[in-house]
Amino acid sequence: MDGDGFKAGFVALLGPPNAGKSSLLNALLGMRLAIVSAKPQTTRSRILGILPREGAQILFMDTPGRHKSEKKLNEALNDVVDEVARDSEVALLLVDRAMGWSEIHEEIATALQQLGRPAIVVGTKEDLGRAKQAPWPIAEAPSPWPQLSVSAKSETGLEPLLDAIVEALPESPPLYGEDELTDRPMRWLCGEMIRESLFELLDQELPYSMAVDVLRYDESGRKAIRIGANLLVERDSQKRIVVGKGGAMIKKIGIRSRRAIEDWVGRQVHLDLFVKVDPGWLKNERRIKELGYH
Repeated sequence: MDGDGFKAGFVALLGPPNAGKSSLLNALLGMRLAIVSAKPQTTRSRILGILPREGAQILFMDTPGRHKSEKKLNEALNDVVDEVARDSEVALLLVDRAMGWSEIHEEIATALQQLGRPAIVVGTKEDLGRAKQAPWPIAEAPSPWPQLSVSAKSETGLEPLLDAIVEALPESPPLYGEDELTDRPMRWLCGEMIRESLFELLDQELPYSMAVDVLRYDESGRKAIRIGANLLVERDSQKRIVVGKGGAMIKKIGIRSRRAIEDWVGRQVHLDLFVKVDPGWLKNERRIKELGYH
């Protein structure tokens, strides 16, 4: 694999919230690595997904949706986007075809041009009826950049996109081992699966005020992996909602999370969840970093 002509490099998935970055990552990898929710701004960290190709190794980096906000957590998420853009060899700028080009796209495009970064404009969700009626290609996108349309749901357009990515990658030996899928530990991935359950089962804004702190990940037992995690909220009133009447909601969260983790690891899981009030964690830069949102 170290012969002449082999290509490898980091490919940034960039765009506003809910552009379909995590769904596209999972579709390209052929597995569920990043959590997905209908709610925008679910991704909070850089997520590396490693895809081997004939003569190439593509290192996808999923990112939070870039957005305007002065909140400490959101500033940290935008910093992640900027860092990934700087560290990439190729950028994919995702545009929800039904929503079109936005001010956020313009900001990202300008930054990529200043970095001299090769980029591909990717129209997402092309399977949706309203997307098919929207103009394509996008006139506002920088003219030198290729524009490709895909659907993560129907998996259409993925092969041409992968071919275009490999074409843009620099020559390099593989940067990770053949059997590696990501650089994230299982402990962190389990925390993400629990957080996905929060977005699916809790209403409105509450999941955005929450974090998951995995305190225990023990796979030494022969029968089951034992996981313990705190669900962090800011106020007692939020804790009551997450616990639910008679513990009904925390039980639902636990069941959904456990099943998702078992599907991922292929083993029985014993999951203990506790709801903890951690006032002001959203405004505490040190706490945000401790939780891995940086």
